[in-house]
Amino acid sequence: MSLDFIAGEASPRSAYDWHDVRFIGAVPGRYALSDRREDADGKVAVYACRLCSISTRLAVVVGPAIGKAGEIVTAHFDEFGILRGRILRTLNSGFAMDLMLSNAERDKLGGKISWQKKRVHDQVPDRREHKRILPRDPRTVITTADGLRLPCFVIDISQSGIAVSAQYWPAPGTALAVGKLVGRVVRCLDVGFAMQFIQIQPFDQLEALMAPPLE
Repeated sequence: MSLDFIAGEASPRSAYDWHDVRFIGAVPGRYALSDRREDADGKVAVYACRLCSISTRLAVVVGPAIGKAGEIVTAHFDEFGILRGRILRTLNSGFAMDLMLSNAERDKLGGKISWQKKRVHDQVPDRREHKRILPRDPRTVITTADGLRLPCFVIDISQSGIAVSAQYWPAPGTALAVGKLVGRVVRCLDVGFAMQFIQIQPFDQLEALMAPPLE
C-alpha cells in the first residue's frame, strides 16, 4: 500500500505510516548553528535557507553556512515549525540533518508533511507583477565596491530586487553587486539584507544574471 497522502482517506494513519511520509520541494526558512557565535554582538548568527526535502527523520537544507558533521542545527520553517537536529553529513551547498524528535513530535511532523504535499499540489500560481521567485540554484557571490568577493545565498529575487543571506551584513545604502546585478542595500533582514537594483531586470534572465560572474 502506498504511504503517500490520500485526500479523504477513511482511516487515520498509524504512527508507523507517518514516519515514512516525505516531501520534496523548495521551502524557505532560517537556521542557526547553535554552538557558534558569529555576529558582532557575539550572538548566534541566523541565516536564510531552503529546505529541499524532509521526512520525519531527515531534512536536507541549502544555506550559506554549511557547518560540520555533528553540529547542532536549529531551523524554522513556517510550514513545519521549529526543527532541531544534528548534521549527519555535509553537501556542496548545505547539509543533511538528523531530526531530534520524540515519537509524538514525529507523528505531528508527519501530518504537516502530508498537508504540505497536498497544499503544493493544489496551489494556484502567483500572477503578481514583479513576483518573487526562488532560484533553482541559490548560490552566488557578492562583490563589494572595493572588489571583495563573498559567497552568499539568494533568499528570493524579483525584477526589481533581491534578498540575500551571507556571512556579511552591509549597512543600508551600501552599493554592491550580487552576481551581475548591481544595486544598493535598502534594508536589513533578520537573516541578511535586501538590495534594490538600479533598474528593472528582464524576468526571463534573472537566474542567469544572479549567477556568479566568470573569472
